[in-house]
Amino acid sequence: MEERRRSVRRRALKGARIVFNHGASSLSCLVRNLSEDGARLELESSLGVPETFVLYFSEGETPRECVVAWRREKAIGVRFRGSA
Repeated sequence: MEERRRSVRRRALKGARIVFNHGASSLSCLVRNLSEDGARLELESSLGVPETFVLYFSEGETPRECVVAWRREKAIGVRFRGSA
């Protein structure tokens, strides 16, 4: 399988929140791997997660605007906006 990522991903285990609907809705998730361009997020269910949202990290890192790249039952892959 050919690697399509532009940057190296690192394993992670960080708490985060998926925030959408102009800040009115949010879901908890775990960041399982992370790169400069995106992340793999685990959550209870990917149903109801919109195609775009803001990811807030529990450790106070800068929030990132995200676009869903792929979706599974309990995980999603995201690209960070501005990381063409």
